[in-house]
Amino acid sequence: MSMINGKRIVLGVTGSIAAYKAVNVLRTLIQEQADVSVVMTDAAKQFITPLTFEVLSGRPVATNIFGAHQDMPHLSLPGKADVMVIAPATANIIAKCALGLADDLLSTMLLTTGCPLVLAPAMDGGMWEHPAVQAHTQTLRQRGVTVLDPEEGSLASGQVGKGRLPSEEVILSAICAALCPQQDLVGQRVLVSAGPTREPIDAVRFISNPSTGKMGYALAEAAAKRGAEVVLVSGPTALPCPCGVEMVPVVTVDEMYDGLAEKFPWATMLVMAAAVGDFRPCGTMEATGQVLAGSSTEEPPSRAHKMKKRQWNGEPLALEPTKDILGALSACRKDQVLVGFAAETDSLLANAKAKLNEKRLDLVVANLVEKERSPFGGDDNEVTILNRKGTISPLPRMSKRKLADQILDAVQSL
Repeated sequence: MSMINGKRIVLGVTGSIAAYKAVNVLRTLIQEQADVSVVMTDAAKQFITPLTFEVLSGRPVATNIFGAHQDMPHLSLPGKADVMVIAPATANIIAKCALGLADDLLSTMLLTTGCPLVLAPAMDGGMWEHPAVQAHTQTLRQRGVTVLDPEEGSLASGQVGKGRLPSEEVILSAICAALCPQQDLVGQRVLVSAGPTREPIDAVRFISNPSTGKMGYALAEAAAKRGAEVVLVSGPTALPCPCGVEMVPVVTVDEMYDGLAEKFPWATMLVMAAAVGDFRPCGTMEATGQVLAGSSTEEPPSRAHKMKKRQWNGEPLALEPTKDILGALSACRKDQVLVGFAAETDSLLANAKAKLNEKRLDLVVANLVEKERSPFGGDDNEVTILNRKGTISPLPRMSKRKLADQILDAVQSL
């Protein structure tokens, strides 16, 4: 059953070109069996009509503080709500909320509600980066309001920047977190690695693996929602950074090690969910035997250039091991909790136990990499958790987001 099943949600829609996307937000909430009431500002009605939301929600849309269809809607709607969501949230409504201004129905409701509040900003140009908007955002976050970061991309003005409305998935996740806070990691500083690494062969080719980063991102999101400070060191993925998480983007194994090593003394827990590549090409292409036949340059070939197929002389690609990140960090640990992952094709428990002992870990999450049960790319996984006390806990297949909480629960049990 959905976490928001039966929950009463007030969806505020303000005057942004992204107001049409609020339709998809509403549809998502209804699909999750939420009970949704929509409130629109006058500016929002310039972009989309209330009738659209009325048809989808099955109830009248509140637009006026003196509306005849409800008694004092600024009190009755928020008074019954489990959570209020404003999507899109303009710079104007963010300022009103931070300053306590109330000149229409929606802004007045913000002063009367005691339920959790989630703001999903959307704005054009450089408005999000403006010092005033950033100051208001910081004020709201300090009060406990969830203010999501807008996404980066093409904006209505034709500019490219940070200002796009967060996806329905990100907004839904923030709503779930606001409704079901579990704050057992307050005071913890969690360092998470996620995604694949890439080791370049030349300027356009690389060695990598099929990891999408979904498990690591789910762990970062879960830890943040449970009250931890979280830093996510991520290889290349297509995933948005979870709300409330600081992200350090990396590409190669060496870059991932540098990013983790810099934050490791700060952390109280390291969760090594990244699929770190075990091998990389040796040195330059010349060192691997990949001589560029007929090259007119006297400079030795390097990975800064693309090697043409006609220039390949048939020599095999020589590989060397990459740095053992988890082993290196374990060797310099103080009192951090260390969680590793073991993706195996055979002897799952034996290999997982060996990794647990050799790298002095507190917990290992082991899974089989099989065609029909591969953890790579999917939204769910089936794992076995082994801890330093010798406990072996096989878990049924479940979503990676739910599994993230199971893993954090297992860490807490230590």
